[in-house]
Amino acid sequence: MSQFAFGSGNMWGYQTQDANGNTIANITPLKFGEVQDVGIDISRDVKLLYGQLQMPAAVGGGKMKIDVKAKFARIAGRVFSDLFFGQTMTGGTLTGVQNDTTGASIPSSPYTVTVVPPSSGTWSRDLGVVDSNGVSYVRVASAPATGQYSVAAGVYTFAAADTGKQVFISYAYSATAAGAKAMTLQSLPMGYVPTFGMDLALGFGGKQMNWRFPNCVASKLSVDPKQDDFTENSLDISVFADAAGIVGYVYTSE
Repeated sequence: MSQFAFGSGNMWGYQTQDANGNTIANITPLKFGEVQDVGIDISRDVKLLYGQLQMPAAVGGGKMKIDVKAKFARIAGRVFSDLFFGQTMTGGTLTGVQNDTTGASIPSSPYTVTVVPPSSGTWSRDLGVVDSNGVSYVRVASAPATGQYSVAAGVYTFAAADTGKQVFISYAYSATAAGAKAMTLQSLPMGYVPTFGMDLALGFGGKQMNWRFPNCVASKLSVDPKQDDFTENSLDISVFADAAGIVGYVYTSE
């Protein structure tokens, strides 16, 4: 029976060296969740030798490359960190954003609105105030006039003349969350990049075609939010040979 493949398959990546060139002692495979699309492009340059005739007398192979592009939906900070940035992640702290869509009325004296971050979090940064018409209030250091506000530690102060007006307050906050991950992106010296391996398994009718590339570098990471659809992430990957000249492996059931 002939072999076919159906669907986008299952894909894993695993960092083998961090961006500083340190070998990873305990390699941790990471599965790409909800893979949408994978493309493997294998191309080579060809060199044509001509004599006095119109057609080539010989054709030789030149440079060759393997490029992989994977689109996936599941958001996993470790995939971004291990396979693209190669930098350290810390766990347990969530930095969230509260985009106010319900609004609050400015009360009478002392004309303040105190925000309450979710998950018993702590206010960390102001992201602005708008009125019911979508007009932005202007932040000032103190003593706000009409259409202005000041803020300290999550307490927003408005002008007495704005009492009763509806305002929508947005802000950032931090909270403790067991599954949360945080990464500080640093500018590294030229040439510093993490390396990783990847496996792609494609199956149909009880048969498999598996691709394995032990030496990869990611050249591009894209995160594409959409207005009315799920966000897709994509990773562009370049494959290279090891010291023995091995680029990868292909296995088929046939």
